[in-house]
Amino acid sequence: MTEYWPQAGRENTQATCELALARAGELGIKDIVVASTTGYTARFLVNKVDNLVVVTHHVGFREPGVDEMGAEEREYLRAQGARLVTATHLFGGVERALSGKYGGIYPGGIIAQTLRTFGQGMKVCLEIAAMAADAGAIPWGRDVIAIAGSGRGADTAVVLRPAHAKLFFQTQVREIICKPWEWEVR
Repeated sequence: MTEYWPQAGRENTQATCELALARAGELGIKDIVVASTTGYTARFLVNKVDNLVVVTHHVGFREPGVDEMGAEEREYLRAQGARLVTATHLFGGVERALSGKYGGIYPGGIIAQTLRTFGQGMKVCLEIAAMAADAGAIPWGRDVIAIAGSGRGADTAVVLRPAHAKLFFQTQVREIICKPWEWEVR
């Protein structure tokens, strides 16, 4: 049964992580992929799952050369056994540079906007799962739980079988554990 939060937001983080961990236990899922910019959301999950993969913003996401997570938080998460993936966002990359400079739409942007009709967290869940698969941080052909949010914190969790970026349309969303009922459309 899907849990719906009244609104998107950081206040749902702890409950989202608890539901995801409980569902992982019920299904025997060993891998959780979580979006975490600063480490806040990842800390709810450390030492609670066999394979915690933390997908961060790429360096320079908000400001050239700046790592939003910081070295101390990265070291803490690694010391707790988490695997960190820092890479260009699946739906952005060089196409985002073209759109920013010349305008127009691009395939990655179209896919991202379509997924956002289910909420920002849903888009990010599918994106980070593919990024983790491309980095070799999760095993191929196995269901995982992905956790993400609509800004800071987490409000969305799904069970899915991710595919690599080049095979993205083979991704299978198996179950929505939780998501916001209402969110701001970007």
